[in-house]
Amino acid sequence: MLKSHAILLMLYFFPVHGIQAQGQSPSNDVVGEWKNEKGDAKFKIYRKGDMFYGDIIWGTGGPTKDVNNPDPAKKNRDLVGLTILNDFKFENKNLWSSGTIYEPKDGKTYSCKMTLKKPNQLEVRGFVGVSLFGRSETWTRID
Repeated sequence: MLKSHAILLMLYFFPVHGIQAQGQSPSNDVVGEWKNEKGDAKFKIYRKGDMFYGDIIWGTGGPTKDVNNPDPAKKNRDLVGLTILNDFKFENKNLWSSGTIYEPKDGKTYSCKMTLKKPNQLEVRGFVGVSLFGRSETWTRID
């Protein structure tokens, strides 16, 4: 009887909010398939260990090869299947940071952070130096 009262008291004073599906942590909320604002490219974000990555899985909104890469050896590689989001760390309930994004349109890699604005809306912000100097794009989760 004392044990059940203790559990009830704990639930009263320490309510559980936002319980995730079994085995799912808030850090995995970004995992899944997404499309860019124009709808001409799709991406798959996945977790590997404690880090998050993202690959182009369809379309590119332009060339199909990495023609703008400054490394001549990479100019002929396919963009579909290419990992463009690298080394993101989960910071809090809606922020993944300390990562990079490769932009095939200019062949450059930028610092990047991802912010989950809504369960199906992800802001991807690439920048140089500080986040203030960059651009954002909103990606939509694909069902």
